Amino acid sequence: MVREGSPAKRASIVRAALKVFLAEGYARAGVDAIAAEAGVSKRTIYDYYGDKERLFLAAIAETRAGHEKGFEALLQETIDDVTDLEDALFRFGRVFATEVAKSAERTEILRLMIAEAAHFPRLLADRPTRTALADRLEALHRRGLLDVPDPVEAAEFLGVLVTGPVQNRTWYGAVPVDQDEIDHLVRSGVRIFLAAYGR
Repeated sequence: MVREGSPAKRASIVRAALKVFLAEGYARAGVDAIAAEAGVSKRTIYDYYGDKERLFLAAIAETRAGHEKGFEALLQETIDDVTDLEDALFRFGRVFATEVAKSAERTEILRLMIAEAAHFPRLLADRPTRTALADRLEALHRRGLLDVPDPVEAAEFLGVLVTGPVQNRTWYGAVPVDQDEIDHLVRSGVRIFLAAYGR
């Protein structure tokens, strides 16, 4: 039976767990190392999370939740009140692709999720950011600005078009790329998207 415990202590454990899981991978990461990193006892970790698997899933879920809040804020700032569609999509893609290219933590978490997906398939099944983007594209469709009969599919393509070339050029964040190049790649991706889905 796990207990809720102190929110501050839970946050400390999750931060420590994520650091150890990113450094060691799931299989090699030890609860002893996580406890030492968090400054708590091993018993506290088991009391709060039950076992290493639950702790791993909680660390990924809570970190992704923070990214999802940031993504929702980005959508609100760029796509909610559109007057110039191409510019709005470019501003969205520019920030999103830059974060993908330059956020070491985001890149490391993606690699960890891919590495562990065979053991934890639900890590890649839930895509709330895609759903949030699809909702915005559907709203633009209703306004007559886009023609997206399948908003989820369109969201998938937009995400790939604005981030895929940047990921390929940077080898998923391993190779630096300047902002001008990111902007060029994003603008090209937006134009391809509008050629397919624009009115």
